[in-house]
Amino acid sequence: MPSEDYLRERPDGCSLAVRVQPGAKRTVILGVYEDSEQPQLKIALKAPPIDGRANEALIAFLAETLNLPRTAISIAHGETSRSKLVLLTGISKSEAQSKLS
Repeated sequence: MPSEDYLRERPDGCSLAVRVQPGAKRTVILGVYEDSEQPQLKIALKAPPIDGRANEALIAFLAETLNLPRTAISIAHGETSRSKLVLLTGISKSEAQSKLS
């Protein structure tokens, strides 16, 4: 992946800038979306953007991919937007980067 700026170190873990594409054929990491102020990890989600289902699918996908409990993942900003800031507790930026690659 060309840029790691979508991940930022935090005292309790790291934050992840995400651009979601809900309603896709399958849930998968597509690459890096760089058409915004900050690069974002682009993730296609099979779930539709209805009643928070896409957010739940994003949290479940990240929990499985990063081997974290769902309670360690929260959406800090952008719950109703395609662009989101996700907080990851208990994982360093370097650990998250290696698991997302």
